[in-house]
Formats: sequence, structure tokens, C-alpha cells
Amino acid sequence: MGQRSIRQEARRAALDAQSKRRRERAEREKRLEDLAVRVLVAVRERDAAVADAERRAGEALREMTQDAGLSVREAVEWCGNEMTAPEVTRLRRLARDSELGEHKVDFKNGSATRSTERTG
Repeated sequence: MGQRSIRQEARRAALDAQSKRRRERAEREKRLEDLAVRVLVAVRERDAAVADAERRAGEALREMTQDAGLSVREAVEWCGNEMTAPEVTRLRRLARDSELGEHKVDFKNGSATRSTERTG
């Protein structure tokens, strides 16, 4: 085997190895992208479920305080002291605001803000 064929064979082996590493990296990146999407979808679904549960809790608390005439403190007591008065107030406000229109919930600070974004 001559020098030329040895070099060609070595070059081919190196190129094949590099090509294999590129494919493996691309496959890994694709797997990681897919996993990241799954994480973000799950988190957004959780956020939507939390927002819906908080809206429903707020509606029930508004009925307790407005329709049944309970004070916030009494509503807290009826809920077995599982919540605080500020939490009852926040949930009632969230329910009231959701009746007024679409709101964007900021889960980092636990507040709802009026959405100015238009979809469609």
C-alpha cells in the first residue's frame, strides 16, 4: 500500500468519524429540543389549570361574601383556616376581574393583570 492510499484511507476514516459525531450531536440536540418542548407544554398546562382553579375558588368566595353576606374573616373560617384573608381577597379580585374580561396571570408574583394583547 502506498503513501497516497494510506493518506486517503486515513482521511476517509477521519471524515467518517466526524460525520458520525455530527449526526450524534444533531440527534442529541433534537432529543433535547423535544424534551424542552414537553417541559414547557407541561408547565403551561399547569399554569392554565392553576389559573382555572383559582378563578373557580374566587367565584365561590365571592358568592360566600356577596351572596351569603359573610365577611372575609368568616369565609376564611368556613374554609377551615386553610387560607388567609389576603389570599381570599386576591382570589375574589381575580374572579371579579375575570368577569370583566380576559386577564393575563403572572404566576411569579401571584397577581392577575389586564391583558392588552389582542389575539386573532
